[in-house]
Amino acid sequence: MTKPKLVLVVEDSPDCAATIEIALAPLPGIEVRLLRTAEEALRGLAEAKPAAVITDFQLPGMDGLELVACLRGDSSYSSIPILVISGVSDRNAPARALAAGATAFFSKPFSPGALRQKLEALIDAR
Repeated sequence: MTKPKLVLVVEDSPDCAATIEIALAPLPGIEVRLLRTAEEALRGLAEAKPAAVITDFQLPGMDGLELVACLRGDSSYSSIPILVISGVSDRNAPARALAAGATAFFSKPFSPGALRQKLEALIDAR
C-alpha cells in the first residue's frame, strides 16, 4: 500500500476547514491535515513534506500570502502546489496571491468540487 499524499489545510475558520476536508475526502490516497495558523503549518513542514498546501488569505499572525512567500523562498517547497482561498473583497487579491507564488486562487464562497478537481489535477501533474 502506498503512503497517502499529505495536503496541509491552513484555515482558521472551523466551518471552512470542515468544508475543505469534506471536499477532499473523495480523493483516493490523500491525507488532510488541518492547521489553524501559518506558524503551525511551517512547524508541520518539519514533520512531513506535503503534496500540496491550501491556505486561507487571512490568518491570525502570519497571513496566507506571507506563508506562500515563505514556501516559495525555500527550494524544498518551491514546486509544491499552493491554493489560496479568500473571502476578502479586494479585487486585487487573486493577482496578489499569484504574484506571491500561489498556484491557484479561489474566492469564498468557493465550489468544493472545483477545489477538489484543481487540487487533484495539480497533484497528478507533479
